[in-house]
Amino acid sequence: MTWTCILAPLLGGQSDAPTLAAACALAEPFGATVHAGYCPLPPDRLFAWASEAGLGASDLAIGELARSFSCGEASARQHLAGLDYSRVGFENLASRDWSGLRVAARFADLVVWGRAPARGCGAFASAFRQVLVDEARPVVVADRPPRSGGLVVIAWDGGAAAARTVRQVLPWLQQADSVVVLTVPHANPCAAGRLLSFLADHSVVARPLAVHARGDVGRAILETSRQLGASGLVAGAFGQTTLRRFMFGGVTQGLLEGAADLALFLSH
Repeated sequence: MTWTCILAPLLGGQSDAPTLAAACALAEPFGATVHAGYCPLPPDRLFAWASEAGLGASDLAIGELARSFSCGEASARQHLAGLDYSRVGFENLASRDWSGLRVAARFADLVVWGRAPARGCGAFASAFRQVLVDEARPVVVADRPPRSGGLVVIAWDGGAAAARTVRQVLPWLQQADSVVVLTVPHANPCAAGRLLSFLADHSVVARPLAVHARGDVGRAILETSRQLGASGLVAGAFGQTTLRRFMFGGVTQGLLEGAADLALFLSH
């Protein structure tokens, strides 16, 4: 198993450069293609912006929107051209409600995002949730290039989302120098034995570590990962029901908000 396509959604702004750098770092060990998808804001949101700016649905507004599309795509292409990597592709994914991006994500091994959309901020906030939750595609959240090798922590709760994430990021785990399977028995009384056997069958040597924390599970996972010197964290995303997340909060949200120094690999 290997990765062949890493998708980097681009907006045509300054955030494109770190997204592409992260995608390149993930693709290079496997000779995968960095597929840059330019995703201008959907037309309904652009017209809302024009209305807020006092332009109205006039020829002037339409002209401004056309100029925005053109300049944004040129900027995205320029950032891609400046990438020191030969296996690249570019696609304009302009569409309503991010449908073009969602289709492209279905054929990517991994989708790369910055911290802002993962935390619900900026133009890509809804796109991030749609790709991760609605399309159930694996994502990595990173503002700088993830380092191949090093120590990777798997936050293991025995659930389907966590298992799916492990399977989907297996190529990255096989590149790691060491892997720790982290469990929090009080929150999720699950054993790590089955996962350790699965990893061993795929040439990944891992060791278990149980953290006995009764407070914020997400914080305990992050603090332990940092103490171990981890460069990456693998976890399932939004395994709880929507109602339970609303009432009690969720581990995933805590990881998204607190993992500023870790490459965070997630799948729903």
